[in-house]
Amino acid sequence: MKVFSSTKKMQNELLATNDTVALVPTMGALHQGHFSLVKLAQKKAQKVVVSIFVNPIQFGPKEDLSKYPRTLKQDLKALKDLNVDYVFTPTVDQMYPDGFKTSVCVSGLTNALCGKSRPGHFDGVCTVVLKLLQITQPQVVVFGKKDYQQYMVIQKMVKDLNIPTRIIGAPLVREKDGLALSSRNKYLSSQDRQDALNLSQSLKKAKTFVKNQKKTPLTQDIKKQCLNHLKKNKRIQIDYVECLDSEQLNTIKFYKKNKTLLAIAVRIGKTRLIDNMVF
Repeated sequence: MKVFSSTKKMQNELLATNDTVALVPTMGALHQGHFSLVKLAQKKAQKVVVSIFVNPIQFGPKEDLSKYPRTLKQDLKALKDLNVDYVFTPTVDQMYPDGFKTSVCVSGLTNALCGKSRPGHFDGVCTVVLKLLQITQPQVVVFGKKDYQQYMVIQKMVKDLNIPTRIIGAPLVREKDGLALSSRNKYLSSQDRQDALNLSQSLKKAKTFVKNQKKTPLTQDIKKQCLNHLKKNKRIQIDYVECLDSEQLNTIKFYKKNKTLLAIAVRIGKTRLIDNMVF
């Protein structure tokens, strides 16, 4: 496994290869969800690059940039055990040198959900992902669908800018008790973690509600199932619960089979968690 921190050396290494390349972009603090992305990437290309970079420009001024978990030593060991070919670990100065003034914006898909509650977040995501694509020149990039909106936004950016890279979405990975895997789970106390189970439970309640309806349900009634369950726990601060078209991420009045996204963002203690289901 080769590890690069220089953008130029990483770029030169991959420009010189004739092998197909798959990229797995991460912010580190790797867990089984990330490892599932790596294993999928290994099936899609001859060489796999995992980037580890906590991207400062996708964090808001009051968000957890300074406290975001950084576990590079453990991450590198795990990736070596997975037989990853390359790891790219640039510094902030490497990615955003003095004088950096460029930003990438995808409108429309970023108007709702995290785009609405975290202004500028997806500009930062798109900018760093475009840079990673330019540096690593992959044929394939693998994103997890836990952050479903991010997956859709990156797909749109690649399509609109004629970037010859295929974006693959990998299924959300959960613990046995239903908690969606996240690097931010490291922040959770034992009580916080127990409270966090309400996210997946509320999604299941909404899915059961839809299944039991004889007529096509209203999306507002689906949302209510989630909200009512979450509101029972006073320790949960709800950021949003939205029921949207899973392709356009816009508001719909009625449930569409296999094309309805139910997405949640909450705060438990100081930790922000997201979860979703397409059903």
